[in-house]
Amino acid sequence: MSVDDRATSKLLSYVLRHHPEEAGVTLDPQGWVDVDALLAGLAARGTVLTRADLDRIVAADGKRRYAYSDDGARLRASQGHSVDVDLGYAPAVPPPLLYHGTAEKHLASILATGLDRRARHHVHLSAAVATARQVGGRHGRPVVLHVDAAGMHADGFSFFVTANGVWLVERVPPRYLRVP
Repeated sequence: MSVDDRATSKLLSYVLRHHPEEAGVTLDPQGWVDVDALLAGLAARGTVLTRADLDRIVAADGKRRYAYSDDGARLRASQGHSVDVDLGYAPAVPPPLLYHGTAEKHLASILATGLDRRARHHVHLSAAVATARQVGGRHGRPVVLHVDAAGMHADGFSFFVTANGVWLVERVPPRYLRVP
């Protein structure tokens, strides 16, 4: 039986970000899970993967959602968790302008209240318009918001950047948002 890489990547995201118990694993405080335990847990729920399958899926992920530990024995999601983890990212100075993609149907609400992290740990921002447009297009006609990251940083907001280049901030008040 062949592995459906896209479906398996979605399952990995679900397990590593939101519900590790679904694969019978526990994330450590930094979000890491032992690869062998993950493969065994997934197999027990009917998703049989080899280490080579996992390596291929992780390597092929265009958004680089997953990261191996330096020794390759552990895996974690790079961001987007709804479970309590501390990814250990140090505060970073953002570029002057960052971008957030959303669906047009959400625009009025966002401009009124800002961007909120909701069930996740942070709001996700991009340094590239194309990436933000792609994210925004997942749920309708995409709109790319410009975020005054320099102004936010100067006003004391803390930014973090993940290993895969996603910028994180706890919230973005409406005064820092602009529709081009």
